[in-house]
Amino acid sequence: MNYNWNWRIFFEPSPEGTGTYADMLLSGLSWTIATALCSWIIAFSLGSLIGVLRTLPSRGAQRVGTTYVELFRNIPLLVQMFLWFYVVPEILPGSWGTWLKQLPNSSFYTAVLCLGFFTASRVAEQVRTGIETLPRGQRMAGTALGLTTWQTYRYVLLPNAYRVILPPLTSEFLNNLKNTSVALTIGLLELTARARSMQEFSSQVFESFTAATVIYLGISLIVVTVSSKLETRIAVPGSR
Repeated sequence: MNYNWNWRIFFEPSPEGTGTYADMLLSGLSWTIATALCSWIIAFSLGSLIGVLRTLPSRGAQRVGTTYVELFRNIPLLVQMFLWFYVVPEILPGSWGTWLKQLPNSSFYTAVLCLGFFTASRVAEQVRTGIETLPRGQRMAGTALGLTTWQTYRYVLLPNAYRVILPPLTSEFLNNLKNTSVALTIGLLELTARARSMQEFSSQVFESFTAATVIYLGISLIVVTVSSKLETRIAVPGSR
């Protein structure tokens, strides 16, 4: 059976009644970017905190950090997505659960939280590794200057650790971006879901997913390019 190629399908009206198929994909792209950025804010902030906990002298803090990482890193993302969307509203107090289920765009907020907490466990490992690769003298220098533990991390360890782990952090951001596609399972109309809808409406499967692939690839190339320039700009002189 011959496949009927039709690259003009993107400019044909979508069955949703507003815009074209291209507009449909762009709408999905906007949800993908919004989900990726919002979840990354959570992942970076929480992951940095967990990573710091894993490097503190306190055994209790280390246990808390390790428990978080092992819990969220070892449960498949798809399972976590279902837990956040279907289970969490049921175990919350009645009024809270009802409010959460009736929240407009609830799938978006669920995806943001799920991806944020999941990716935070991976960011935490990057932060921990970055801190542990720094010379021990940096921590001792902070103590010698009279800095508290918080100040040592804030002004000495973390700024240098972030410079070291910028490349793996870029990879984690891209993984987070691509993981947004899992949110289609809970009804979020992100890019992959829109490409799938386009394929179902038009039967142009190759055109639909080729467009989604090119868009994902384009975003990834932009992120990598910006990250490379940033890495060069913030590198410690003499370290590269």
